Amino acid sequence: MDDMVVVRKEGLYCVPGDFYIDPWRPVGHAVITHAHADHARTGHTRYLAAAPGAGILRARLGQEIALDTLDYGDSVTHNGVRLSLHPAGHVLGSAQLRMQHQGRVWVASGDYKLEPDGTCTPFEPVRCDAFITESTFGMPIYRWQPQAEVFEDINGWWRANAAAGRASVLFCYSFGKAQRILHGIDADIGPIVCHGAVEPLNRLYREAGVALPPTLTVAEATERGAQAGRRGAAAFAGALVLAPPSTAGSTWIRRFGDYSDAFASGWMRLRGTRRRRGVDRGFVLSDHADWPALQEAIAATGAPRIIVTHGQVAPMVRWLRQNGLDAGAFNTEYGEAAESAAEAASDAAHA
Repeated sequence: MDDMVVVRKEGLYCVPGDFYIDPWRPVGHAVITHAHADHARTGHTRYLAAAPGAGILRARLGQEIALDTLDYGDSVTHNGVRLSLHPAGHVLGSAQLRMQHQGRVWVASGDYKLEPDGTCTPFEPVRCDAFITESTFGMPIYRWQPQAEVFEDINGWWRANAAAGRASVLFCYSFGKAQRILHGIDADIGPIVCHGAVEPLNRLYREAGVALPPTLTVAEATERGAQAGRRGAAAFAGALVLAPPSTAGSTWIRRFGDYSDAFASGWMRLRGTRRRRGVDRGFVLSDHADWPALQEAIAATGAPRIIVTHGQVAPMVRWLRQNGLDAGAFNTEYGEAAESAAEAASDAAHA
């Protein structure tokens, strides 16, 4: 029987439905799993996405895009294929796409994580015949500690810096990671300052009902400091500053004076990554599933066929085959490197 989803030069293509999933080149009909820049791109004629992510998509791709939305679990039929979107637990509005046609069910996961974090609807397993999965951290070395322990470490670092009169600069992705950190930290330690690429996304999360603590822009923090007689770097003493990685070493970052810096990412699991970043601390916090969670999510689908799209593809395919599954891979343009570059461009545009 022919595959329901194949790879074309434009992206993942649903053959009977005549639409694309997170296409990387302009197409007529695009289903978007989430608004990270390697999955959500401009130029498509029509978009379909989960309703909770509509505000983020419009903010990033333009208010004028032709966007249709579905609530999680609702369905629509397109060219004979019944489509529904189900929570992926990755970022606000992230979804897995379920496609049903002539008795077969395929699911494209986009990106996902299993640990609920309070900033998006938790991951929901979807039974299917074929599961298209990411594998960003698909190696046994990648095992996350509970996020409560990570936030405790971040709080301890921030608290110590505040006691010493320093700012704490935490590098993280502007969309998703920054809001997860805001939701999880102890906001009573001190003021929180957000880069210009982060703050508009905070507003969209709040509008979606996600509880985030009060935050300040650099200009607001500077004005508040001046009113208290603290000028220059002194205005940020004791503050937590959330900034995209692209600001490291920039003139923007120098205003914080004698600051301590850190990076929050799953890649901090590798000692060499922190060394290359040149930061004081590395916090292992990822919005992607770790190795055990990938295995758990795949098993929960009950799918005998698994297709891996990006990340640690070869180790995951090998492990799946060793465990009796029909596993293969799609060559796509998704992934942490693509996401990093695209997010940096987006951050620069909103700085």
